[in-house]
Amino acid sequence: MTGYRADLPQLKPGLFVSDGGMETTLIFHEGVELPHFASFVLLDSEEGQARLRAYYERYLAIARRHGRGLILDSPTWRANPDWGAKLGYDAAGLKRINEASIALLDELRRSWQTAQTPIVVAGVIGPRGDGYAAGRMSAKEAEDYHAPQIASFAQTAADMVAAYTLNYVEEAIGIARAARALAMPCSISFTVETDGKLIGGRSLRDAVETVDRETDAAPAYFMINCAHPTHFEQALSADAPWISRLLGVKANASTKSHAELDESETLDSGDPIDLGRRYRRLRETYPGLRILGGCCGTDDRHVAAICEACA
Repeated sequence: MTGYRADLPQLKPGLFVSDGGMETTLIFHEGVELPHFASFVLLDSEEGQARLRAYYERYLAIARRHGRGLILDSPTWRANPDWGAKLGYDAAGLKRINEASIALLDELRRSWQTAQTPIVVAGVIGPRGDGYAAGRMSAKEAEDYHAPQIASFAQTAADMVAAYTLNYVEEAIGIARAARALAMPCSISFTVETDGKLIGGRSLRDAVETVDRETDAAPAYFMINCAHPTHFEQALSADAPWISRLLGVKANASTKSHAELDESETLDSGDPIDLGRRYRRLRETYPGLRILGGCCGTDDRHVAAICEACA
Protein backbone atom coordinates (compact mmCIF):
# COMPACT_ATOMS: atom_id res chain seq x y z
CA MET A 1 0.00 0.00 0.00
CA THR A 2 1.60 3.27 -1.13
CA GLY A 3 0.68 6.75 -0.03
CA TYR A 4 0.61 8.76 3.17
CA ARG A 5 -1.75 6.91 5.50
CA ALA A 6 0.92 6.55 8.18
CA ASP A 7 2.23 10.11 7.86
CA LEU A 8 -0.18 12.73 6.50
CA PRO A 9 1.91 15.54 4.99
CA GLN A 10 -0.78 18.19 5.54
CA LEU A 11 -0.16 17.90 9.29
CA LYS A 12 3.25 19.48 8.75
CA PRO A 13 3.97 23.14 7.97
CA GLY A 14 3.13 24.07 4.41
CA LEU A 15 0.08 24.92 2.35
CA PHE A 16 -2.25 22.39 0.74
CA VAL A 17 -5.09 23.17 -1.62
CA SER A 18 -8.27 21.28 -2.29
CA ASP A 19 -10.90 21.39 -5.00
CA GLY A 20 -13.98 23.62 -5.15
CA GLY A 21 -17.66 22.81 -5.25
CA MET A 22 -17.73 19.67 -7.36
CA GLU A 23 -21.49 19.22 -7.56
CA THR A 24 -22.33 22.87 -8.19
CA THR A 25 -19.61 23.07 -10.87
CA LEU A 26 -20.86 19.98 -12.67
CA ILE A 27 -24.52 20.94 -12.48
CA PHE A 28 -24.42 24.68 -13.15
CA HIS A 29 -21.28 25.10 -15.28
CA GLU A 30 -21.23 21.83 -17.20
CA GLY A 31 -24.93 20.97 -17.38
CA VAL A 32 -24.51 17.53 -15.82
CA GLU A 33 -27.54 15.93 -14.21
CA LEU A 34 -26.69 14.69 -10.73
CA PRO A 35 -29.69 13.00 -9.12
CA HIS A 36 -29.89 13.81 -5.41
CA PHE A 37 -26.72 15.90 -5.80
CA ALA A 38 -24.72 12.67 -6.12
CA SER A 39 -21.57 12.94 -8.24
CA PHE A 40 -20.52 9.35 -7.58
CA VAL A 41 -22.96 8.12 -10.25
CA LEU A 42 -20.51 9.44 -12.86
CA LEU A 43 -18.12 6.63 -11.96
CA ASP A 44 -20.46 4.15 -13.62
CA SER A 45 -19.70 5.28 -17.19
CA GLU A 46 -16.57 6.00 -19.20
CA GLU A 47 -17.95 9.41 -20.10
CA GLY A 48 -18.60 10.19 -16.45
CA GLN A 49 -15.14 9.07 -15.39
CA ALA A 50 -13.60 11.24 -18.10
CA ARG A 51 -15.59 14.22 -16.84
CA LEU A 52 -14.42 13.64 -13.28
CA ARG A 53 -10.84 13.22 -14.45
CA ALA A 54 -10.98 16.54 -16.32
CA TYR A 55 -12.48 18.20 -13.26
CA TYR A 56 -9.68 17.03 -10.97
CA GLU A 57 -6.97 17.88 -13.48
CA ARG A 58 -7.86 21.56 -13.27
CA TYR A 59 -6.97 21.54 -9.57
CA LEU A 60 -3.93 19.35 -10.07
CA ALA A 61 -2.63 21.95 -12.52
CA ILE A 62 -3.25 24.76 -10.01
CA ALA A 63 -1.41 22.90 -7.25
CA ARG A 64 1.53 22.12 -9.51
CA ARG A 65 1.70 25.69 -10.83
CA HIS A 66 1.87 27.10 -7.31
CA GLY A 67 4.07 24.33 -5.88
CA ARG A 68 1.49 23.30 -3.31
CA GLY A 69 0.30 19.98 -2.00
CA LEU A 70 -3.18 18.84 -2.97
CA ILE A 71 -5.94 16.94 -1.20
CA LEU A 72 -7.83 14.87 -3.78
CA ASP A 73 -11.32 14.29 -2.36
CA SER A 74 -13.33 11.42 -3.83
CA PRO A 75 -16.78 12.13 -5.37
CA THR A 76 -18.49 9.97 -2.73
CA TRP A 77 -20.23 12.53 -0.51
CA ARG A 78 -23.55 10.78 -1.20
CA ALA A 79 -22.24 7.19 -1.40
CA ASN A 80 -23.83 5.97 1.84
CA PRO A 81 -26.75 3.55 2.33
CA ASP A 82 -29.67 5.99 2.54
CA TRP A 83 -28.72 8.07 -0.47
CA GLY A 84 -27.44 5.02 -2.34
CA ALA A 85 -30.83 3.31 -1.96
CA LYS A 86 -32.54 6.31 -3.55
CA LEU A 87 -30.22 5.91 -6.52
CA GLY A 88 -30.50 2.14 -6.84
CA TYR A 89 -27.24 1.13 -5.18
CA ASP A 90 -27.16 -1.68 -2.63
CA ALA A 91 -24.29 -2.40 -0.23
CA ALA A 92 -22.25 -4.22 -2.87
CA GLY A 93 -22.82 -1.44 -5.37
CA LEU A 94 -21.70 1.22 -2.92
CA LYS A 95 -18.58 -0.75 -2.01
CA ARG A 96 -17.71 -1.00 -5.70
CA ILE A 97 -18.29 2.73 -6.21
CA ASN A 98 -16.21 3.75 -3.21
CA GLU A 99 -13.35 1.53 -4.34
CA ALA A 100 -13.60 2.80 -7.92
CA SER A 101 -13.44 6.40 -6.74
CA ILE A 102 -10.11 5.83 -5.02
CA ALA A 103 -8.73 3.91 -7.98
CA LEU A 104 -9.43 6.95 -10.17
CA LEU A 105 -7.74 9.34 -7.74
CA ASP A 106 -4.75 7.07 -7.24
CA GLU A 107 -4.30 6.91 -11.00
CA LEU A 108 -4.25 10.71 -11.11
CA ARG A 109 -1.80 10.84 -8.22
CA ARG A 110 0.61 8.53 -10.00
CA SER A 111 0.51 10.78 -13.06
CA TRP A 112 0.72 14.18 -11.35
CA GLN A 113 2.59 13.88 -8.07
CA THR A 114 5.99 15.57 -7.72
CA ALA A 115 8.27 16.32 -4.79
CA GLN A 116 6.86 19.86 -4.69
CA THR A 117 3.25 18.68 -5.03
CA PRO A 118 2.48 15.78 -2.68
CA ILE A 119 -1.03 14.45 -3.33
CA VAL A 120 -3.18 13.05 -0.54
CA VAL A 121 -6.11 10.83 -1.55
CA ALA A 122 -9.15 11.16 0.72
CA GLY A 123 -12.27 9.01 0.74
CA VAL A 124 -15.11 11.45 1.28
CA ILE A 125 -17.98 10.77 3.66
CA GLY A 126 -21.11 12.89 3.72
CA PRO A 127 -23.89 13.16 6.28
CA ARG A 128 -26.56 10.49 6.44
CA GLY A 129 -29.20 13.13 5.92
CA ASP A 130 -29.22 16.62 4.46
CA GLY A 131 -26.22 18.76 5.33
CA TYR A 132 -28.60 21.68 5.81
CA ALA A 133 -30.89 19.91 8.30
CA ALA A 134 -30.03 18.62 11.75
CA GLY A 135 -29.53 14.88 12.05
CA ARG A 136 -30.85 12.58 14.75
CA MET A 137 -28.50 9.62 15.14
CA SER A 138 -26.75 8.72 18.35
CA ALA A 139 -22.97 8.39 18.21
CA LYS A 140 -23.26 4.58 18.19
CA GLU A 141 -25.81 4.64 15.39
CA ALA A 142 -23.56 6.93 13.39
CA GLU A 143 -20.56 4.68 13.96
CA ASP A 144 -22.46 1.63 12.74
CA TYR A 145 -23.95 3.51 9.79
CA HIS A 146 -20.73 4.96 8.40
CA ALA A 147 -18.40 2.04 9.18
CA PRO A 148 -19.06 0.13 5.91
CA GLN A 149 -18.07 3.09 3.75
CA ILE A 150 -14.94 3.68 5.81
CA ALA A 151 -14.13 -0.04 5.60
CA SER A 152 -14.37 0.09 1.81
CA PHE A 153 -11.86 2.95 1.73
CA ALA A 154 -9.56 1.11 4.13
CA GLN A 155 -9.06 -1.61 1.52
CA THR A 156 -7.86 0.89 -1.11
CA ALA A 157 -4.98 3.32 -1.63
CA ALA A 158 -6.87 6.05 0.24
CA ASP A 159 -4.67 7.86 2.74
CA MET A 160 -7.56 8.96 4.93
CA VAL A 161 -11.28 9.59 5.12
CA ALA A 162 -12.71 13.10 5.12
CA ALA A 163 -16.18 13.78 6.50
CA TYR A 164 -17.81 16.95 5.19
CA THR A 165 -20.88 19.06 5.92
CA LEU A 166 -21.56 17.61 9.35
CA ASN A 167 -23.90 19.67 11.51
CA TYR A 168 -24.20 17.77 14.78
CA VAL A 169 -21.61 16.23 17.04
CA GLU A 170 -23.06 12.73 17.42
CA GLU A 171 -22.51 11.95 13.75
CA ALA A 172 -18.99 13.35 13.90
CA ILE A 173 -18.21 11.27 16.98
CA GLY A 174 -19.51 8.12 15.31
CA ILE A 175 -17.44 8.70 12.17
CA ALA A 176 -14.30 9.41 14.19
CA ARG A 177 -14.75 6.25 16.24
CA ALA A 178 -15.41 4.10 13.17
CA ALA A 179 -12.34 5.49 11.41
CA ARG A 180 -10.16 4.83 14.44
CA ALA A 181 -11.44 1.24 14.70
CA LEU A 182 -10.50 0.71 11.06
CA ALA A 183 -7.09 2.40 11.44
CA MET A 184 -7.97 5.17 9.00
CA PRO A 185 -6.92 8.76 9.69
CA CYS A 186 -9.92 11.06 9.41
CA SER A 187 -10.80 14.72 9.23
CA ILE A 188 -14.08 16.15 10.49
CA SER A 189 -15.55 19.20 8.77
CA PHE A 190 -18.49 21.04 10.28
CA THR A 191 -20.84 23.44 8.54
CA VAL A 192 -22.34 26.40 10.37
CA GLU A 193 -25.22 28.80 9.90
CA THR A 194 -24.88 32.57 9.36
CA ASP A 195 -24.47 33.05 13.12
CA GLY A 196 -21.36 30.87 13.17
CA LYS A 197 -23.10 28.06 15.07
CA LEU A 198 -24.17 24.56 14.11
CA ILE A 199 -27.81 24.27 13.12
CA GLY A 200 -28.86 23.21 16.63
CA GLY A 201 -27.19 26.23 18.20
CA ARG A 202 -24.00 24.54 19.41
CA SER A 203 -20.85 26.62 19.03
CA LEU A 204 -18.07 25.47 16.74
CA ARG A 205 -15.70 25.46 19.70
CA ASP A 206 -18.02 23.22 21.70
CA ALA A 207 -18.45 20.88 18.73
CA VAL A 208 -14.69 20.43 18.24
CA GLU A 209 -13.99 20.06 21.95
CA THR A 210 -16.84 17.58 22.42
CA VAL A 211 -15.72 15.35 19.55
CA ASP A 212 -12.15 15.38 20.87
CA ARG A 213 -13.30 14.61 24.40
CA GLU A 214 -15.59 11.75 23.34
CA THR A 215 -13.07 10.15 20.95
CA ASP A 216 -9.76 10.79 22.74
CA ALA A 217 -8.91 13.26 19.95
CA ALA A 218 -9.28 10.61 17.26
CA PRO A 219 -9.64 12.98 14.26
CA ALA A 220 -6.38 14.00 12.64
CA TYR A 221 -7.83 17.51 12.35
CA PHE A 222 -11.00 19.54 11.87
CA MET A 223 -12.21 21.81 9.07
CA ILE A 224 -15.09 24.14 8.21
CA ASN A 225 -16.96 23.78 4.93
CA CYS A 226 -20.13 24.90 3.16
CA ALA A 227 -20.29 28.35 4.80
CA HIS A 228 -18.99 31.77 3.75
CA PRO A 229 -16.15 33.30 5.81
CA THR A 230 -18.52 36.04 6.99
CA HIS A 231 -20.57 33.29 8.64
CA PHE A 232 -17.81 31.63 10.65
CA GLU A 233 -15.19 34.31 11.31
CA GLN A 234 -17.15 35.34 14.40
CA ALA A 235 -16.82 31.79 15.78
CA LEU A 236 -13.01 31.81 15.72
CA SER A 237 -10.60 33.06 18.36
CA ALA A 238 -6.87 33.17 17.81
CA ASP A 239 -5.99 32.58 21.46
CA ALA A 240 -8.37 29.63 22.01
CA PRO A 241 -6.62 26.24 22.36
CA TRP A 242 -9.15 24.44 20.14
CA ILE A 243 -8.13 26.56 17.15
CA SER A 244 -4.95 24.48 16.86
CA ARG A 245 -7.20 21.57 15.83
CA LEU A 246 -8.71 23.56 12.93
CA LEU A 247 -6.49 23.07 9.89
CA GLY A 248 -8.70 23.74 6.90
CA VAL A 249 -11.47 25.72 5.23
CA LYS A 250 -13.60 24.95 2.19
CA ALA A 251 -15.90 27.96 2.07
CA ASN A 252 -18.94 28.73 -0.05
CA ALA A 253 -18.68 31.42 -2.70
CA SER A 254 -21.98 32.96 -1.65
CA THR A 255 -22.85 34.90 1.48
CA LYS A 256 -26.39 33.50 1.33
CA SER A 257 -27.73 31.33 4.13
CA HIS A 258 -28.23 27.59 3.70
CA ALA A 259 -31.99 28.16 3.45
CA GLU A 260 -31.50 30.71 0.67
CA LEU A 261 -29.08 28.45 -1.20
CA ASP A 262 -31.45 25.52 -0.89
CA GLU A 263 -34.21 27.48 -2.61
CA SER A 264 -32.02 29.06 -5.28
CA GLU A 265 -32.35 27.93 -8.90
CA THR A 266 -29.27 29.82 -10.06
CA LEU A 267 -25.66 29.62 -8.91
CA ASP A 268 -24.17 32.42 -6.84
CA SER A 269 -20.45 32.28 -7.65
CA GLY A 270 -19.60 35.32 -5.56
CA ASP A 271 -16.28 37.06 -6.26
CA PRO A 272 -13.20 34.82 -6.53
CA ILE A 273 -10.80 37.71 -5.87
CA ASP A 274 -12.70 38.78 -2.77
CA LEU A 275 -12.78 35.20 -1.50
CA GLY A 276 -9.03 34.93 -2.00
CA ARG A 277 -8.49 38.09 0.03
CA ARG A 278 -10.70 36.73 2.82
CA TYR A 279 -8.65 33.54 2.91
CA ARG A 280 -5.46 35.60 3.11
CA ARG A 281 -6.81 37.50 6.11
CA LEU A 282 -7.85 34.22 7.74
CA ARG A 283 -4.35 32.85 7.22
CA GLU A 284 -2.78 35.99 8.68
CA THR A 285 -4.85 35.64 11.84
CA TYR A 286 -4.86 31.84 11.98
CA PRO A 287 -1.59 30.62 10.40
CA GLY A 288 -2.47 27.05 11.34
CA LEU A 289 -5.01 27.00 8.51
CA ARG A 290 -3.09 25.10 5.85
CA ILE A 291 -5.75 23.27 3.80
CA LEU A 292 -7.61 25.72 1.57
CA GLY A 293 -10.34 24.89 -0.93
CA GLY A 294 -13.92 25.72 -1.81
CA CYS A 295 -17.44 24.39 -1.48
CA CYS A 296 -20.78 25.37 -3.05
CA GLY A 297 -20.47 27.89 -5.87
CA THR A 298 -16.68 27.77 -6.04
CA ASP A 299 -14.63 26.38 -8.91
CA ASP A 300 -11.05 26.42 -10.14
CA ARG A 301 -11.15 30.23 -10.49
CA HIS A 302 -11.76 30.59 -6.76
CA VAL A 303 -9.06 28.10 -5.79
CA ALA A 304 -6.56 29.79 -8.12
CA ALA A 305 -7.41 33.17 -6.55
CA ILE A 306 -6.94 31.67 -3.07
CA CYS A 307 -3.52 30.31 -4.04
CA GLU A 308 -2.46 33.66 -5.48
CA ALA A 309 -3.72 35.62 -2.48
CA CYS A 310 -2.00 33.28 -0.03
CA ALA A 311 1.25 32.93 -1.94
